[in-house]
Amino acid sequence: MFDPGLSPEEWQAVRLSLRVGLWATLASLPLGVLVAMLLARGRFWGRSILNGIVHLPLILPPVVTGFILLILFGRRGLIGAPLAEYLGIVFSFRWTGAALACGVMGFPLMVRAIRLSIEAVDPRLEQAASTLGASRLWVFLTVTLPLILPGVIAGMILCFAKAMGEFGATITFVSNIPGETQTLPAAIYTFTQVPGGDAGALRLTIISVVISMAALLLSELMARGVARRLALA
Repeated sequence: MFDPGLSPEEWQAVRLSLRVGLWATLASLPLGVLVAMLLARGRFWGRSILNGIVHLPLILPPVVTGFILLILFGRRGLIGAPLAEYLGIVFSFRWTGAALACGVMGFPLMVRAIRLSIEAVDPRLEQAASTLGASRLWVFLTVTLPLILPGVIAGMILCFAKAMGEFGATITFVSNIPGETQTLPAAIYTFTQVPGGDAGALRLTIISVVISMAALLLSELMARGVARRLALA
């Protein structure tokens, strides 16, 4: 068995990063598909504003995004306070907050990939299904979703890869708490701040690169497989 020689704390950071990345991706997916559909097909007032808000994390400094999350979802935040008081949901200084920060940072990449795949679908296929009496939801599930599946997969993988490398927004929003919010980038940063920590930083860097490359290769294989099945259908 491959033994990279990681300490228990390093393994903890690896497991937490995978957990945060998976939850950030899965929780973002329904909203990502909805927003991508609105931006690709919707014609409504404020569409440009929505597009700008969605892509804002790509151009803002991650620290700024983290601070905005702290204002909105902190214990005394505009959204975080009622969530904590009435539902008992707390994001600040929790791994769930790290997942939220990673999801926000990866969301624009997910939406962009899905939106491009939606715009590539021939609307006449959906119109043909509608003329046969199918509802909008049924048309989406049986016609649109299978056709955009490669884009959905690509968007999920991009969001996951971004979550694995997210640092600035996460450390600003939920700090760097070992075992709770210390993901791989935060652990690497911690190693670089202590004498003799270069070896640990290098080990975690290699692990991070391997996971990200594996995710990208897997997405490529899955997208090709789906495209091949659609071509044969």
